Amino acid sequence: MCSILGLFGLQPDDDAVGLRRLALDLSRRQRHRGPDWSGVYQDARAILVHERLAIVDPAGGAQPLRSGDGDLVLAVNGEIYNHRELKQQLAAPYDFQTGSDCEVINALYRQQPDIGAWLNALNGIFAFALWDRAAGRCLIARDPIGVCPLYWGHDAHGRLMVASEMKALVDHCSDVAAFPPGHYYDSAVGEPVRYYRPAWRDYAKTQGVEVPLAELREAFEAAVHRQLMTDVPYGVLLSGGLDSSLVAAVAARYARHRIEDNDATEAWWPRLHSFAIGLPGSPDLAAAEVAAKALGTVHHGFTYSFDEGLDALPEVIRHVETYDVTTIRASTPMFLLARRIKAMGVKMVLSGEGSDEVFGGYLYFHKAPDAREFHDETVRKLDALHAYDCLRANKSMMAWGVEPRVPFLDRAFLDVAMRMDAQHKRVRPGPQGGRPIEKAILREAFVGHLPDEILWRQKEQFSDGVGYGWIDGLKAHAEAQVSDRVFAAAAARFPHNPPQTKEAYLYRHIFEQYFPGAAAAATVPGGKSIACSSPAAIAWDAAFANAADPSGRAVAGVHDAALG
Repeated sequence: MCSILGLFGLQPDDDAVGLRRLALDLSRRQRHRGPDWSGVYQDARAILVHERLAIVDPAGGAQPLRSGDGDLVLAVNGEIYNHRELKQQLAAPYDFQTGSDCEVINALYRQQPDIGAWLNALNGIFAFALWDRAAGRCLIARDPIGVCPLYWGHDAHGRLMVASEMKALVDHCSDVAAFPPGHYYDSAVGEPVRYYRPAWRDYAKTQGVEVPLAELREAFEAAVHRQLMTDVPYGVLLSGGLDSSLVAAVAARYARHRIEDNDATEAWWPRLHSFAIGLPGSPDLAAAEVAAKALGTVHHGFTYSFDEGLDALPEVIRHVETYDVTTIRASTPMFLLARRIKAMGVKMVLSGEGSDEVFGGYLYFHKAPDAREFHDETVRKLDALHAYDCLRANKSMMAWGVEPRVPFLDRAFLDVAMRMDAQHKRVRPGPQGGRPIEKAILREAFVGHLPDEILWRQKEQFSDGVGYGWIDGLKAHAEAQVSDRVFAAAAARFPHNPPQTKEAYLYRHIFEQYFPGAAAAATVPGGKSIACSSPAAIAWDAAFANAADPSGRAVAGVHDAALG
């Protein structure tokens, strides 16, 4: 994973030298994402800059990637997991210039005129800008869920600008915005086009569909296996919750062999390392030790103090580019963890993000009134992931040049897990008729693969699991920093998406220092939430409206340590 910056629509009388310097300067703001190498392409109409984090083909594969004739220029942030299969399916031979998994995008663009068709064939995480020099045409696209960040806008001269992070554009694009996931922009068309339209979005098309447990398990195992594609040291994030533990359990099975060689050769780094973080005595650190011991990983549990987390807040907000409360609460320990992981020489980690959106794992799903509402909320959550958990995981880790991968959001796995009737995903009692538990179907699919105390552990949101004192301390800190008088004027100070709590006001104030302007503020979604719900789910329980807080402990009567 890396960073990209593109500038399109240059004119003959533009200052070519000055624009190149500008592009390099803006790209430097996101170089933390790609500290290994910088590449630049420039002609009379376009500039592409790439900051590389070398994961696949580190000795080659430098970007921007050029076609053999030099007419196609491609800058990509991401990974294409099925690149080998796609190469084998090409209609005609293509003169590949590198071993990069992403170069197949150039081949597909050249051979298939239906852009949406070949984008739908990609299984990966990506955000890219492709420049067709001969046609004077640019193509911009983002992966279906928005795992990889991407922003775009126009400068004062009307030139189109695109970058992996908002900080590269905010000073020059008054209309800066997030590029929509599952869309592409073709300059020959002139507007974004949605290419990702899975049938499972419509509940009616899933109604009555059952997915055998074996099929669900095998689809997830295949997703993890695919995403072990790497030529550098890697590890797994292991909080001791169900999702990260399942990722670690499957990864541990495949870690001894290189998938790049079809599992025929021994892995270069055969010991799987796992990583966790929390305040001293946190629930996650204790559970992670149990899971790591059972799975045989080389485990590294790190602690941080409340003051260390507080000190990091401004940098976290600058890197993650949000003022959303729950995102910042969770991003801070992840940001601190990423720095420790980077210091150990690890460049890629697998993570458990996405499972709760797919299987209704958040504790408020206990209150879903029926299967249709349950399903519709999972779709709403998946649609919003690019602005929440995907944004958090990607930017917190990439702040230190560590690439996160998310097997639960693997495209092929989504097609299996989301096509089943949500009736089968609903909360139901655990083993031996125990208390109702979320994600029961996923747990049942992996019985025997994890210790029962991990397999049936209640959902703990990351910002809670690092230690309940973290959120409580942040609230107390904000109460001391933001006066009643200042908070009373919050709506006047921030008319768009006004902060509802003093904690939210504090984060918004810091965000505005780095990202001023209405357009930047509009990139962050708003609305009331309980335990990470969408605003729509507040209607599920009359008590939710008065207890709205993104912490999982806000769901009284469900969370074992519910807020008082």
